[in-house]
Amino acid sequence: MPRPARYSSAQHDAFAQAFDRDSLVVLRDHLPLEKLAAWREAFEPLLAAQIAREKDDPNRGAQRFYVSLPFAAPFCDPDFFEDEDILAIVERVAGPQPVMCQLASDTPLKGSDYQAWHADTPALFPGVHGNDTPSFQLAVNFPLCDVTDDNGPFETTLGTHRMDRHDAMEGLANGSIAQHRYKMKLGDVMIRDVRAIHRGTPNRTDEPRPMVVIGYSRRWLFRPEVSIRVPASQWQQLSPRAQQLLRFNPVVPDEQAANGDVESYRAFAF
Repeated sequence: MPRPARYSSAQHDAFAQAFDRDSLVVLRDHLPLEKLAAWREAFEPLLAAQIAREKDDPNRGAQRFYVSLPFAAPFCDPDFFEDEDILAIVERVAGPQPVMCQLASDTPLKGSDYQAWHADTPALFPGVHGNDTPSFQLAVNFPLCDVTDDNGPFETTLGTHRMDRHDAMEGLANGSIAQHRYKMKLGDVMIRDVRAIHRGTPNRTDEPRPMVVIGYSRRWLFRPEVSIRVPASQWQQLSPRAQQLLRFNPVVPDEQAANGDVESYRAFAF
């Protein structure tokens, strides 16, 4: 069972209102540090394997690696993907019965650079001017270390999730839209609309800076470029709500569950 909620219904409403205005909210000191330490330990060999596979062609730019996480311990912990506060905000923003569609990470190493400003998804209706629709695709991000000015903090814009992309990029260029840099401590969680214009920044330290992403979409949205392969043995142990969240993902024999080369999520910038 996931931990009880920390926030009241009124506070969840306030978070959702702030999200709708800005494109994101941050829950500080939210996740259990001892469990994040276990995630970091289990993540390190996955990162090493991904670097070995993509040494000459990193999938997120120079020295920046996207790594899918297997739906296995410690990464299948309901304290993370069934967190009561996170889901309360997700459901207020993206509607009832959301779909959990992604379990992965983005990690810049020393030698990484600024990414180009981008959104993580195209407009819901490409070719139609404007982007002023309700949120339909969210990223829940949390780091596996403290995020400082030196190791690759997230830079983003506020309110551009509801703007036409051309107008948002023009505002960035002429200075009418401000840039915001988010440092995070281990335990912090960011919930964001992936339409907002943002970028990754360089990691200038000798240590990797892993940032986990759990993706949630509206109940009708299927994203073929990402998936979570759920082991059959794990599926049987999930709560009814967890099975509802994961309903669009394949349930596979345990020996086929490793996500390593399954996702095709290389085209990420729009």
